[in-house]
Amino acid sequence: MEYVYAALLLHKLEKEVNEANIISVVKASGADVNEAQVKALVAALADVNIDEAVKAAPVAIAAAAPAADAPADDKAKAEEKKEEPKNEEAAMEGLSSLFG
Repeated sequence: MEYVYAALLLHKLEKEVNEANIISVVKASGADVNEAQVKALVAALADVNIDEAVKAAPVAIAAAAPAADAPADDKAKAEEKKEEPKNEEAAMEGLSSLFG
């Protein structure tokens, strides 16, 4: 994951995303470098438009956004649960009228 972060950092700084630069960034962070993973990442990013990939990323974040409102939703769900027994009772009354 640190290699991807290094690539994103280099891209943000408008530096070339290549093996040497990624290795430098990862070493500067204090992490150990696996050169095979760096080579694989650089090869994988060769055909990727990083700007387009970053623009597509907020879609996943927006999908996760409702989870941030969970406490408010919990109150609404608690209120719904309180109302459910009334609905269940009404449904049971309807069923009992079918069977006399």
